[in-house]
Amino acid sequence: MRRYGKNPDEDDVRIRPNRKGNRPRTNIRPKHEDASEGLVLTVDRGRITCLIEDRTVTAMKARELGRKSVVVGDRVMVVGDLTGAKDTLARIVRVQPRTSVLRRTADDDDPFERVVVANADQLAIVTALADPEPRPRLIDRCLVAAYDAGLEPLLVLTKSDLASPDTLLESYGALGVPYIVTNRDELTDGAAADRVRERLAGRITAFVGHSGVGKTTLVNSLVPLRKRATGHVNAVTGRGRHTTTSALALPLPDDRGWVIDTPGVRSFGLHHVDPSRVIQAFPDLVPGTEGCPRACSHDEPECALDQWVADGHADPARLYSLRRLLATRERREGD
Repeated sequence: MRRYGKNPDEDDVRIRPNRKGNRPRTNIRPKHEDASEGLVLTVDRGRITCLIEDRTVTAMKARELGRKSVVVGDRVMVVGDLTGAKDTLARIVRVQPRTSVLRRTADDDDPFERVVVANADQLAIVTALADPEPRPRLIDRCLVAAYDAGLEPLLVLTKSDLASPDTLLESYGALGVPYIVTNRDELTDGAAADRVRERLAGRITAFVGHSGVGKTTLVNSLVPLRKRATGHVNAVTGRGRHTTTSALALPLPDDRGWVIDTPGVRSFGLHHVDPSRVIQAFPDLVPGTEGCPRACSHDEPECALDQWVADGHADPARLYSLRRLLATRERREGD
């Protein structure tokens, strides 16, 4: 043991260094006042592609963001090398407040929410009328997710040359959801894209749908300069193959809006959905809930909506549609 004598001074005493470093900890974060705003176009294995002005820049999350997620559609503040040159990497230091968040869970029993896209204002639910067969339960779940997120839904029905859309549309008539019906020839010659663009003008629209329904084919026709791989439907299982593996935001020609192509889904968990937010999409029914008991599920004997409809304030079909959508939270998709 080293001896320092009776009166050691500061030069004699050995200071043991802090193993975690000598830099003092602080909660103060840099302001990054020189940061530039960008739009997140895609996220792939920790690398985030952003549009900043007229160029794309590859970035990664800064450590100060912690566990905060960055998803397609986010408006972010970026610092570092913003030239977009090859092998350069910038840093995302801040995520701007989101106007909307479309979420889903892997299953109804899974409490972990996955943010699909941020800041969209419309959800295009793409489903084929045949090959593969339509899945109304999945459509219902996507509608619930749209209402919960505050997005306006749009039904896009493909392959009408193989089956009539009448039966499917009849079941959604009371909801008043706008729709577009297309066939395969229209996807080839671009006629479908022209009609769909009218519904997308000036908006940020997320496209969701089961694999094999023609979602990415439609997106390719909407944005012909940015082709994405398309797949086919297995003749034995009737299922499509996942060809889109990550969400991608694409600008429509002439700056008329944005489309966000998302990976094909086979399930859409609703563990996160609050029924009180879903009913906000039914403004004709909302006043009738004032007499409901606390935490009413809107499908129980004491629910005041039954009397509200009986008194002629709303169409009974609207209440049926609401309850059908809310019931999708309690049943698995295959039930």
